[in-house]
Amino acid sequence: MRRSGRTARIRSGSAVPVRNRKPLYLTAVAVVTVVALGLVAWFSPLLSARTITVVGNVGVPSEEVLAALAVPAGTPLLRVDAGAAAQRVAAIAKVDHARVERRYPSTIRVTVVERTPAVFYDAPEGTHLMDASGVAYAIEPAPPGVPRLKVADPSRDDPATTDALTALTALTAMPAPLRPQVTEISAGSLSDIHLTLADGRQLVWGSAEGSAYKAAIVLPLLGQPGQVYDVSSPDLPTVR
Repeated sequence: MRRSGRTARIRSGSAVPVRNRKPLYLTAVAVVTVVALGLVAWFSPLLSARTITVVGNVGVPSEEVLAALAVPAGTPLLRVDAGAAAQRVAAIAKVDHARVERRYPSTIRVTVVERTPAVFYDAPEGTHLMDASGVAYAIEPAPPGVPRLKVADPSRDDPATTDALTALTALTAMPAPLRPQVTEISAGSLSDIHLTLADGRQLVWGSAEGSAYKAAIVLPLLGQPGQVYDVSSPDLPTVR
């Protein structure tokens, strides 16, 4: 004889068993927890900027970097716009680019990459340093080994500067043992790049076209006696 009442039947309109409500309850708890943690991170001093480190800077004082960073101590890390802060630091004349990182629980790390002088040029207000992209970023004595740039009006947006940038490209393509010997670069036009060595010898580079090939042949060519070494036509170099 089968016993009745062993099988529970759910009639239409009956309540949902409590066990089916648990996933909804756990989901709600998780959402509340996430929101609470977010509020803690946004407002709590526990996850705020208590330490700011600056690395990579040599010519730019850390105090100047911190001033440009403009992140007050105690600012919650989530409120720090790292991209905007990096742009503010990169606006410093001597800084090429910067990276700002939030490191939990309480540190901001600023990595600075400074501009490197490729050439210098003289002006009434003093000696200007210019990087390889043509940015004049400082008025101060040039470091040893940085060559002089001679153009009529050095400026990144000036046509003469376009020639200067071509000269810089040629210089960069030159073999490492030769670069320290270059004391001056002049560019009268795109096809009239000249380089002067420390011993007074002249390199007629011509245009920047084929600079890698010219760089490959110029060192052995300098082993020959002469004063002017012309690699403007690298297939027919001349010495005189």
